[in-house]
Amino acid sequence: MSRTIIQSLITVEAWEGYTFADHQIRIKESHDLYGAVMWPSAIVLCYFLDTHRDTYNLLDKNVIELGAGTGLVSVVTSLLGAKVTSTDLPEVLSNLQYNVLRNTRGQCRHPPQVTELSWGKELEQHFPQATCHYDYVFAADVVYCHPYLGELLDTFDHLCQDGTEILWAMRFRLDRENQFVERFRSRFHLEELYDLPSLSIKLYRASRKEMGRKTPSGEAAGGWRDGWMDGWMDGWMDGWMDGWMDGWMDGWRGCLILPCSTEAV
Repeated sequence: MSRTIIQSLITVEAWEGYTFADHQIRIKESHDLYGAVMWPSAIVLCYFLDTHRDTYNLLDKNVIELGAGTGLVSVVTSLLGAKVTSTDLPEVLSNLQYNVLRNTRGQCRHPPQVTELSWGKELEQHFPQATCHYDYVFAADVVYCHPYLGELLDTFDHLCQDGTEILWAMRFRLDRENQFVERFRSRFHLEELYDLPSLSIKLYRASRKEMGRKTPSGEAAGGWRDGWMDGWMDGWMDGWMDGWMDGWMDGWRGCLILPCSTEAV
C-alpha cells in the first residue's frame, strides 16, 4: 500500500493517491463536508482487506458499506471482486459517486452501487431482509460526535442476518466511543483484530448474537425445536437449582439449631 497527495496544476483541487488491490486509486475529498474527508480508519480497513485476501476472499460476496464517505473502502472492496453497495447521506453521494465510478469503471467484476442510507430510517422499505442478504457489512469511522448512535446500532442490527460478518474500524477520540462499543456488545459477538495505539484505531470483527432470520409471522427461523429446547433447559435448570438451594438451606439451618435436651423435666 502506498499513499501520495497530488496537487492539481490546473485548479486548486487536490486528490490523494493510494495503491490497493494492485490498482492505483485516486480519491477526491470535499473539505466542506465532514463525511467526504479521508479518515485514517478507512485506510486501515483497506490495508487489512488487501493483505488478508486468503482469509477474507471477497470474490462474488455481497458487501454493504455504511458511511462510505469518500468511497475508498468501497472501491478497494469492488476491485477485490465483491458485489458492493456503497451508502451514505444524500449530501455526500455526489462526491462518493464520483470517486467510486472514477476508480472502478471497467475494472471490476461487479459494478458497485451507490445509494442513500440514513441510519435507522425506512430500513425495511429500502433494504428488505427477505431479499437483501449481505455476507459482510463494512464500516470505518462511523462512530464520532453525532446524535445518531442508536440509529447506527439499529442499522447494523437490521443488515446482519445469518452468516453476516461486520468488519468495523474505529478511531477512539472520546469516551462515547467506548460507550458505543459496550452497547454494541449487547447485540453482537465482538472480536478485536487490530489495535493500533499510535493512531488510537481498533479493527473489529462482529456477528449477531441471536441468529435466525425472522419469518413473516415474526417468529425466529429455527422452528419450534429451538424454542422447546430452550424452554425445557430453562425449566430443568430452574427446578434443579431450586431443589438444590432448598436442600442446602435446610441443611444449613439445621447446623444452627441447638440439640434438644433428652433429660426428663
